[in-house]
Amino acid sequence: MRPTSSAMAELLARQPATFQETLGRLSGSISFRGTITVADAEHVAQQLGVTVHQIMLDLLPFAALYAEPVISNFKVGAVAQGLSGNLYFGANIEFKSEALSLTVHAEQAAVMNAWMQGETGLLALAVSAAPCGYCRQFLFELVTAETLKILLPNTKPTLLTWFLPDAFGPHNLGVRGGLMQAENQQLTVNSQDPLVLAALAAANMSYAPYSLGYSGVALATADGGIYAGAYAESAAFNPSMSPMEATVSQLNVGGVDWRDIQRAVLVEVQNGVSSQVHSAMAALSSISGVPLETCYATASPHVARK
Repeated sequence: MRPTSSAMAELLARQPATFQETLGRLSGSISFRGTITVADAEHVAQQLGVTVHQIMLDLLPFAALYAEPVISNFKVGAVAQGLSGNLYFGANIEFKSEALSLTVHAEQAAVMNAWMQGETGLLALAVSAAPCGYCRQFLFELVTAETLKILLPNTKPTLLTWFLPDAFGPHNLGVRGGLMQAENQQLTVNSQDPLVLAALAAANMSYAPYSLGYSGVALATADGGIYAGAYAESAAFNPSMSPMEATVSQLNVGGVDWRDIQRAVLVEVQNGVSSQVHSAMAALSSISGVPLETCYATASPHVARK
C-alpha cells in the first residue's frame, strides 16, 4: 500500500536536498514499484560523497513505509542491489487471521522485487539488523549466495556465508545453480487471457527444483495494472515463498491498495507432488474477497524428467 504523503515527507525532510529531490521524484510517480536505477543511486551517492551501500542503508526507513505488519505492528524494510546495480525495496507483510507461516519477511520481499523485475542475482542486501535464521536460509538459496554482501548500519559489509556457517543448501540436494537464475520451464496453457498469461510467465520463471511444482500468480487491479509473482523454493523447504506471497509483495511495493484487487489467477502444474491452491486461497482471502481462478498448465517433457 502506498505510504501516506505525510509519512514520506517527514522522512524526506531529514535528508539532504539531493536525496530529497531524487527519491521524492521517484516515489511520487504513479509507476513507482520500489526501484531506484543504478544511475539515480550513483548520482545521489556522488553528490553526497558517500557509497551506494550507504545510500541503501539510508533508504531502509523509506522501504519500511511499505510494510503491512497487521499482527505485530513491527515494520521492517530491506533494500537489495541487483547485478545491474539497481536498487529494490522490500517490506514485511503479515496476513490477518491466517497462519504466521504466511508472513513475508522484508528480505524476501526485496529479493522478489529484484527477481520479478529481471535481475538474475544480488550483489548486496541492506537491512536494519542481522537477518533472522529463516531469512539467512532463504538467502542462501540465491545463485549469488556465496558472494552476497549483507549491509548493516555502522558495520562493514559482511558476506552472507559468515551469518550461516556450515550451511545446508541446494548443493546438498544435488541442485546446481540457485534462486534468481534465468529459467524457462516451458509450461503452456490454453488461454489468451492477459492475466492468465502473466501468471504463466511467472510460473515459467519459477524456481522449484525440489518439487517441480512450478507456479505463478497474477493479480489485476482496478486501474488496469497487472502484478505477478513466481514460486521460489528453498532446500530447507519451510523458507520457500509461495507465488501468492510474492505477488502480494509486488503489489505492496507498487503502492496499490489491496481493496483494488479485481481478479486473481494461479497457474500451476496439475497433479504435482505439491500445490499452491490452498496457500494461495488463504493469503488472498485475508486481503480480498475476489475468488482465486486456477489454471493448470501443461508441462513439457523436460519438466517431467527433471
